[in-house]
Amino acid sequence: MKNFLRLVPFVAGAMVAGLLSASLHAATPEEQAVLAPVKAMFDGMAKRDAAAIKEPLLPGGTMVLMRDGKPTQMTFDAFAERVGRPGTTAIEERIHDPLVRIDNDLAVVWAPFEFLVDGKVDHCGTDLFNLVRANGKWLIASVADTGRKDCAVK
Repeated sequence: MKNFLRLVPFVAGAMVAGLLSASLHAATPEEQAVLAPVKAMFDGMAKRDAAAIKEPLLPGGTMVLMRDGKPTQMTFDAFAERVGRPGTTAIEERIHDPLVRIDNDLAVVWAPFEFLVDGKVDHCGTDLFNLVRANGKWLIASVADTGRKDCAVK
């Protein structure tokens, strides 16, 4: 028992150190730069601002939204105009645990998401963003996502 009590501070310290190192593990500056246009697009969506939605997008880009096993394709312009319309509901898209891969001027982001309407999860799935760096700035070149209603409530 006495030996066990001597180990308690050591074990507790190791656990705290492990938790701190896990919480301090943030994306690299390059990964943060890749995620910035994704955040900017989501911010534009929440504001229902078509121009703000288009700002981080590569002109001519497209989206593929998978719903019930069927793909719906649209241009970035059509998406921005659709989501950018004034509305009375609050919308918000959140990603978590993004997987970011970068090779020179090409990057991908794969991340689970939840789409909220008036603060409640409406649908969820996985977002896939393809990005390119043009003139030193990361832009979203294409987006694909899955969308389903069987989301776990968080």
